[in-house]
Amino acid sequence: MKIQKQIPVTAYKASGFIGKYQQLVRETVIPYQHSVLWDKAPDTEKSHVAANFINAGKALRGEDTADGFYGMVFQDSDAAKWLEAAAYSLAVHPDENLEKQADELIELIAAAQDKDGYLNTYFTVKDTEKRWTNLLEGHELYCSGHMIEAACAYYEATGKKTLLDVASRNAECIYNRFVVQDIKGWPGHPEIELALLKLYRLTGNEHFLILSKKFIDERGTDPTFYAHEAEKRDWTVWGCDPWDNDYRQSGKPVREQSEATGHAVRAVYLYTGMADLASETDDKELLEACRRLWNNIVQKKMYITGGIGSTVIGEAFTVDYDLPPDTAYSETCAAIGLLFFGGRMLENEINGEYGDVMELAFYNTVLAGMQLDGKRFFYVNPLEIDMGISGTACTHRHDLPVRPKWYACACCPPNVARLIGSIGAYAYGESADTSYCHLFAAGSVRFSNGMALECTTDYPYDMTVKYKVSGNGKLAVRIPAWSRSFAISVNGADFSQAPENGYVYIEVNGNADIKFVFDGTPSFVRASCKVPRLAGMTALTRGPLVYCFEGTDNGRVSELRIDRSSAPEVGEYDPNLLGGTVKLTAKAERITDCGGLYTSEPEQCTPCEAVAVPYYTWGNRGENEMRVWMNIC
Repeated sequence: MKIQKQIPVTAYKASGFIGKYQQLVRETVIPYQHSVLWDKAPDTEKSHVAANFINAGKALRGEDTADGFYGMVFQDSDAAKWLEAAAYSLAVHPDENLEKQADELIELIAAAQDKDGYLNTYFTVKDTEKRWTNLLEGHELYCSGHMIEAACAYYEATGKKTLLDVASRNAECIYNRFVVQDIKGWPGHPEIELALLKLYRLTGNEHFLILSKKFIDERGTDPTFYAHEAEKRDWTVWGCDPWDNDYRQSGKPVREQSEATGHAVRAVYLYTGMADLASETDDKELLEACRRLWNNIVQKKMYITGGIGSTVIGEAFTVDYDLPPDTAYSETCAAIGLLFFGGRMLENEINGEYGDVMELAFYNTVLAGMQLDGKRFFYVNPLEIDMGISGTACTHRHDLPVRPKWYACACCPPNVARLIGSIGAYAYGESADTSYCHLFAAGSVRFSNGMALECTTDYPYDMTVKYKVSGNGKLAVRIPAWSRSFAISVNGADFSQAPENGYVYIEVNGNADIKFVFDGTPSFVRASCKVPRLAGMTALTRGPLVYCFEGTDNGRVSELRIDRSSAPEVGEYDPNLLGGTVKLTAKAERITDCGGLYTSEPEQCTPCEAVAVPYYTWGNRGENEMRVWMNIC
């Protein structure tokens, strides 16, 4: 049973910090990514996404497809995520040209759908006879999932049903295979599970709930499934090990799982679907599994920035407390998936920790995944850059010091765009008598329970959040764990209430002006001694933001030692620095005599100041050193 649910994207109109990012997505990111889909972006990796759909349509009509299929097996998902981002933009900012571009792409997608509802350009253009024979690597269900999400978003934004009809026919095709014909199988890359639940709620078609439940319930019931599938074919996409079930979260049934393993994005997409199904069907056993998996991630396998997945080998979780900063993988998509997971857990139970982690992932790893001008993107989000090593040494080649324009595997850029466009749905929730503020997002919200609010704040740099609320019911606001103290006033009068599971509840009858003031004092943070790489080090945070030290401000960052005995100085908000930000300055020492490679001579240090900027802004001033975790004096 859902305790509360997300608001529709159309119910929130952003302003402030979130509004600025949505404007960037609308004016820069969506147009740029559209040019990439059509291979029109200069000096950018070719995607061939639109051309793949054109060629699939030709193949179905028996026409020549001279240039064939190009790209990854999951290339179709780039189109779907772009359409979803475009839909969220159109939902609050109608744009005739953007809608025309989206409709044009949708027409190509519809023409690429086979008569039985099957939709996938890789197998339609390249190998029709190989359909459904490689669930391990083929990503057919993954691509269908993203197309379903795009279809739901586009219908809700525009009322147009073409893509929704395409996605529904595709879902029925899948239902017929795996439910009606009862052919065994589940996705190698989870995603469709959560998408089918969105489609079920939008259409009311029980087939989509049944299909999602089947994929979740049967996953891991036969650990030999992928191996037996591989024995039946003589081809592969990447040569994946079909016995590595931990990699794809299928070593045991999901209700028995307790440790996050394998590919981090696959994991959190699966867990999101599990949490969504648990709330939809009131499945207590499934919810308990979700709690175990959530706790394992946030207590033992999550970076201070909300990033997850610590190794480049398989883009995966490793073991508990293995969180090296310099070789971190911390994929942008994985942080987005963790936010999805937290959002669905909040529909099962109100717990401030979910919002705390969602906020952490969003303001740090997700936003770091995109350059401040919206034109370059990180797939990987390291917590340390050492010039001459990061991006160069074979062990650190994945940890780039600057963001590339695009990727052959381009899952992250459109994923960032669609999340920023839909962040209101994660920031605010509702039940019949309560309106929830999970994240602090400036703008206006209209809840279906009759309440409405206007949120005014300069968060995440100013810690005052004001709500002008109308209607009748309760306003529930998360008190972030990082705030050591807080003050509340209602209509100018002090209001005192101890948080309940991280939230305070305020009765509203008619109209109310409510103000929250949180503690913006910077904090030095240390890691558990169980994280060996971080022993004796410190990081610096303020509010939801994790800070880092860059060479641009500090010279050789590796020479610095931070003095934690003095409180950092909080600078004034500077609108001209890194898109508008606040610096922190800490007392420090600098090693002035590095000596030879090894020496028995003591270090020579001089007092200095070390300047820190928010982690999400790093890498926007050219190649230079960067560290989140610093040695201490």
